[in-house]
Amino acid sequence: MKVVILAGGLGTRLAEETEVRPKPMVEIGGQPILWHIMKHCAYHGLEEFVVALGYKGEVIKKFFVEYVDYGGDFTVDCRTRDVRRHDPDRDKWVVHLHDTGAATNTGGRLRRLRPLLARERFIVTYGDGVSDIDLGALLRFHESQGKLATVTAVRPPARYGGLFFDGNLVSRFTEKPQAGEGWINGGYIVMEPGALELLAGDETSLEADLLEELAKRGELAAFRHEGFWHCMDTLRDKRFLDTMWTTGRAPWRVWEAA
Repeated sequence: MKVVILAGGLGTRLAEETEVRPKPMVEIGGQPILWHIMKHCAYHGLEEFVVALGYKGEVIKKFFVEYVDYGGDFTVDCRTRDVRRHDPDRDKWVVHLHDTGAATNTGGRLRRLRPLLARERFIVTYGDGVSDIDLGALLRFHESQGKLATVTAVRPPARYGGLFFDGNLVSRFTEKPQAGEGWINGGYIVMEPGALELLAGDETSLEADLLEELAKRGELAAFRHEGFWHCMDTLRDKRFLDTMWTTGRAPWRVWEAA
């Protein structure tokens, strides 16, 4: 099964990092967040990826070429020019890199990938968030619902301290309040090929057009994830995730906890 990763946006709220590279290439613990997402998927047995490129897509292409050529340990015989690798257990990913346009909307990017996706079920997610979502459980849930698509619903992380009032007085202050009561789209959307027929053109939004239309038709199920999920929208988010990784407290690091 293929995992589509939308990696073509501008990342304007993270301009400090994205002036020179696309948002999925912003690093956590020395590796792009895109790498973290793919390691998470591979842990659950999903090792074929379709990366929808746009803004500065050449940076992502260069990363994968160098990741294959220079990653891991190897021996070079300068006389024979032979290169012998010493890491047979390296990532077994198959990565399709497709330019889907600099200004194409999220649904339009998916539409441009139809030739690769029209024959079987696939997952689509974003290139800027990490989580400990059980993708096997998500797929089993999707199959049980019999719908064209299933979206993973997550609780948005709290970003600000909370104030509780008693009249004009503050009765309680909490530095890190619980996440809001509502649910939001956390990515990892499982789709049947039939859902692609509802995409009109480059301007189509995955969220405002496709998912809303599927919901109206009763064809959108929701898989509720109560665990960890965090999107890297700002420099503060980047620093928060980087600290979690470097201090060994990264919940999405499931592949090393196994």
